[in-house]
Amino acid sequence: MIRDLAVVGAGPAGLMAAEVASAAGLAVDVFDAMPSAGRKFLLAGKGGLNLTHAEPLADFVGRYRERADVLAPWLLAFGPAQVRAWAGDLGIETFVGSSGRVFPLDFKAAPLLRAWLHRLRARGVRLHMRHRWAGWDDSGVPVFETPAGRVAAPARAMLLALGGASWPHLGSDGAWVPRLQAIGVPVRALRSANCGFERPWSAHLRSRHAGAPLKGIALAWDERPPPSATAARDDVAPQRVVRRGECVLSDYGLEGSLVYAASAALRDAIEREGVARCWIDLLPARDEADLAHALAGRGRRSLASYLRSQLGLSGVKVALLHELLPRTLLADPVQLAAAIKSLPVKLFAPRPLAEAISSAGGVPFEALDESLMLRARPGVFCAGEMLDWEAPTGGYLLTACLSTGAAAGRGACRWLGVSSS
Repeated sequence: MIRDLAVVGAGPAGLMAAEVASAAGLAVDVFDAMPSAGRKFLLAGKGGLNLTHAEPLADFVGRYRERADVLAPWLLAFGPAQVRAWAGDLGIETFVGSSGRVFPLDFKAAPLLRAWLHRLRARGVRLHMRHRWAGWDDSGVPVFETPAGRVAAPARAMLLALGGASWPHLGSDGAWVPRLQAIGVPVRALRSANCGFERPWSAHLRSRHAGAPLKGIALAWDERPPPSATAARDDVAPQRVVRRGECVLSDYGLEGSLVYAASAALRDAIEREGVARCWIDLLPARDEADLAHALAGRGRRSLASYLRSQLGLSGVKVALLHELLPRTLLADPVQLAAAIKSLPVKLFAPRPLAEAISSAGGVPFEALDESLMLRARPGVFCAGEMLDWEAPTGGYLLTACLSTGAAAGRGACRWLGVSSS
């Protein structure tokens, strides 16, 4: 039996596409290589499911950097407000946290996923687990590897929502890349996004402080703005970005929320120059001149005890000063105050893609029409993280997956001559 739409990938983008298409009356089958749906969605929500963000919509759209203009129409159609309303329709109430992030009242992902799958099944959507997409047969019919062998699944249209290549043990392993390239679809290399970065710390620092949080700091980095209509990205002067928060000194370098926020700029700098530079303000609430004055009164007291008693600096923060600064600078109150306010750190590589929270790269929008259909393969649509966009954590990743899933689902409906709301 030929179904209307075969959706490949049972993550947020694929399930949202299935929801839109089934609500329009299409017969939809969803296929996934994993034993159950939404594996990465569930793990991402383990510490609290961050659905979206409640900041003003213009600021929200701007988080997608050079892809903001492309994604804007879909985010306007299905953005933060619509995500919250959709969750509410599933019986999941949400709230806005102090940071602007939006969570379910119970913070959990599982109840939302259960309600979602129940609604999809009630609409006739069929889910096929342990079905790994293997491309198309000679007739152009999608084929899947299953525990029972290879099976064909003819459908009038197909929608790919296969994710990027982060956390491959949960299904998004990037195996789709060569299959699309083989039919003439260009794919930008998949790269780490929202990831930690490597720096070779001394054995002493690693043994004493690996895993220690750096709390109450600010991180600064240089970020190149998106290219404009008149200037290429390399022609635009970088802008210094400063954010407060925390990160973690890891055995390999730095990780954590502040570093993830800077990861796109840091990764791009490493690709251009072989190294990325950032600056840590260890005491963002103190003025540099005030610090220099306080440090000048140290006298013969030890630096470590003075920093702890007078400035509240101890542990990993003091260890970082010793790690990154020459001894002569530590003895100079003016230079030490400047370093406390802007401690330079060089980073040399992003962590491997398999460890990253998300991935950059993928199918470029130029390879798709306005309905997210592949120009090289009419009737085949793409959505979610396999598209060439990236965003910081904070609800932006999930919202864009849902938004592009909805957009591709509507596109499939139009292709099949069905009206979708």
